[in-house]
Amino acid sequence: MRRKTFDKIVTFVGFGLAVFLLIAAGLLNWGATFAQGTVKSQLEAQQITIPADNGDPKADAATKKFFADNGDKLMTTGKQAQMYADHYIGFHLSAMPTYAEASGIARSATSAAAADPANADAQAAASKANATVETVFKGETLRGMLLNAYAFGTLGEIAAIAALVSLVGGILLLLLSIAGLMHIRRTPEDATI
Repeated sequence: MRRKTFDKIVTFVGFGLAVFLLIAAGLLNWGATFAQGTVKSQLEAQQITIPADNGDPKADAATKKFFADNGDKLMTTGKQAQMYADHYIGFHLSAMPTYAEASGIARSATSAAAADPANADAQAAASKANATVETVFKGETLRGMLLNAYAFGTLGEIAAIAALVSLVGGILLLLLSIAGLMHIRRTPEDATI
């Protein structure tokens, strides 16, 4: 094979890969910007203020520092959502029954209250059990939504890193392809591989 033909093929492939990587960098950057902007705007709309302490006396130093540093701030990032969900809501829900357990208790209490409508204690127990179900349901739902925001924000961060790597790779391949074009001009016509 003639050397010039080989050089042209490699240079053409290099240009193609450079264009692909530069387009990928643009798309990844768009995805990162979208993810981070959406997480921020959705969390800001919730108006959740992070407490200065999560209430867990057994929390590790990093968790205590996070809450101290972010105390009284409005939640705007995926990491803040994750810490609040796992170390504030999660801690407080750990003292309560699971949703399945609370539902079972509520059904039993409601059945007992229905069987004896004049019993004030049974009625109060049913009300308390149903309130616990509602609290656990709301807490687990909010926790799940916040963890989804964390996951989406993390995907945005990964896309931002991938965009930067693609941009650097695309620029490097573009420069190497330009160098390949200059090399083609200096390669003798009769050179072979």
